[in-house]
Amino acid sequence: MRWGVEKRLEFIEFRLFWEGGINRADIMEQFGVSVPQASKDLSLYEEKAPGNLAYDKRQKRYFPAPGFKPAFLKPEADRYLTQLRSVSNHVVSANETWLSHVPETDALPVPHRRVEVDVLRGLLAAVRKRRAIEILYQSMNPTRPAPTWRWITPHAFGNDGLRWHVRAYCHIDGKFKDFLLSRCLEARGDATPAAAPEDDVFWHDVFEVVLSPNPALSESQQKVVAQDYDMTGGCVSVPVRKALLYYFQKRLRLDAAGALDRPQETPVIVANRENFVGALAEAMA
Repeated sequence: MRWGVEKRLEFIEFRLFWEGGINRADIMEQFGVSVPQASKDLSLYEEKAPGNLAYDKRQKRYFPAPGFKPAFLKPEADRYLTQLRSVSNHVVSANETWLSHVPETDALPVPHRRVEVDVLRGLLAAVRKRRAIEILYQSMNPTRPAPTWRWITPHAFGNDGLRWHVRAYCHIDGKFKDFLLSRCLEARGDATPAAAPEDDVFWHDVFEVVLSPNPALSESQQKVVAQDYDMTGGCVSVPVRKALLYYFQKRLRLDAAGALDRPQETPVIVANRENFVGALAEAMA
């Protein structure tokens, strides 16, 4: 089956499962196909997934039959909610997703962090070509109060949930560091790299963070936290690059679990904390 046909069949199933119905116009609008092609797609879907469609002549619309079982789509809540969040955050319009009936929704706004297009383009080229590049960087280090030109050898990008960083070898400090993209003011030049991507041990080494419900919660609260975080046997193992452990800890407020009066504010704790603290200290040294 051709890729385009398969995607249209998956789209039919997406609308049936998540939005309760579909018609030819939906397929035509989403994929820019003709009326005959949309009809053919629905007929093919009926052939490939018999018993899934129920047609309402009055509404001229297809609905999921009582025995509907997805054949082309693996229904995932995360996939649907990701599209919904992208629309809510104005990252994309509803027309750029598979959603037609977008429920009223909102997402916690994250202050926009401006990234210079030319800087990002230069960094991407340096990563692609495995070269060094010079950036004008505004550090928060008190010993560097003004923007400073510095050579770096970038090799990857990371996101902490709020901000984008470029992971690079710093020619000044002689080690791999994270540079906030929004603080890279300019980029220029091209030079021999000072380190190879495989030299960044903490980027490639992964630490398994074991999370478990906060024992200060009630038994029923711990049970729902375990369900919320998809735990098995009361814990879940989350693989995190050692270079990102600091951000992981901050995002989940794992560093505040023992400092807050309300355990509800930190529903999970690190079960393997001793090893976690050691790995974090190693990565930040």
